[in-house]
Amino acid sequence: MTTATQPRGEARTADHPRAARAGQLRRAARWWPALLLVVLFTVPYSALPLPGLLDGPIGSPGNLQLLALCLLFGGLATGYDLLLGRTGLLSFGHALYFAAGTYVTNAIMLEAGLPFAVSALLGLLFGVALSALLGAVSLRVSGIGFSMVTLAFAQAGSILVQRDPGGITGGEEGRAAPTDQLPASLVGIEHTANLYWLALAYLVVVVCAVQWAVRSPIGRVWEGIKENERRVEVLGLRPYGFKLAAFVLAGGLAALGGIVYLLLTGGATPQTTTSDFTLSLLVMVVLGGSGTRWGPLLGGILYTWADHRLGDLADSGAVAGLPAVVRVPLSQPLFLLGALFVAVIYLLPGGVVRLPARLRAARASRVATSHQEASQP
Repeated sequence: MTTATQPRGEARTADHPRAARAGQLRRAARWWPALLLVVLFTVPYSALPLPGLLDGPIGSPGNLQLLALCLLFGGLATGYDLLLGRTGLLSFGHALYFAAGTYVTNAIMLEAGLPFAVSALLGLLFGVALSALLGAVSLRVSGIGFSMVTLAFAQAGSILVQRDPGGITGGEEGRAAPTDQLPASLVGIEHTANLYWLALAYLVVVVCAVQWAVRSPIGRVWEGIKENERRVEVLGLRPYGFKLAAFVLAGGLAALGGIVYLLLTGGATPQTTTSDFTLSLLVMVVLGGSGTRWGPLLGGILYTWADHRLGDLADSGAVAGLPAVVRVPLSQPLFLLGALFVAVIYLLPGGVVRLPARLRAARASRVATSHQEASQP
């Protein structure tokens, strides 16, 4: 009995169109961040409702404010992941540099009467200098010691803000920003779209800065430090300087985020100085996927959205009419956030960003199993 076989030339000819199409799809997929950016830019012009996700049209002022905060914290979590996911440094004091950008910028406008642009520049420089100074001290120790030192600095900063020295910080109530010194295009509900675009610009700056740093030679050293710091030392490099560079870059990006936050909320609040704020950043990074390109960004957006929307759910009439055994836990936003976080960590190890890969793997496994069953007699 003879067996018909396809010539090799014909097989290559048949495979070539499929390979070409696959290559075209891969090249087209590289442009999805740019397409997503265009979509995000046009959000303020949209009247499309998203029931269950947002109240009313997407482009309404309230929804734009929420989306701007989501973008802001997505960028902030991406910058924080430079320490946790890229260099392996667990800092509990990252909120300090975010608050520094907010409070210093606001205090300079209120006390010195300088315009916003000058105050923001000075606030950013102060945040960078503070992260360089405290990072130089904190990085003298490693592991849990480093985490505790950063926590101590953050607690000291939080206490300083609460004590309100000279009436500069406003204590527990914080201080509102002087609207007469802010750009007119960024003040008022009618300019919420401009604030949204500002938050989007901050996100783009952070993502570009982080990706540039990670792909640079110093980024490869950060990866080596995270995997095995002793091996980096054996190669003749000093990890201390590279870790300090990551610390200062992350702190500078956080200070810039604090300035944007000042504009979004119209003032400086002591909640941004607490260790709970840094723990929220840690949850964002882990929720999205630490050490990945888009995971911290996605985690920051999801956490911020859930934090606001679950609070609305807890205060809704639908929850108030439930039996007490169900109403009590559902009326606590922190309980809902904690349950959501535990569910994601348990069901999606590696973060939400790993979901597409896990779905593809599950689909490939089902296809392979079905082919195997079909080939059996």
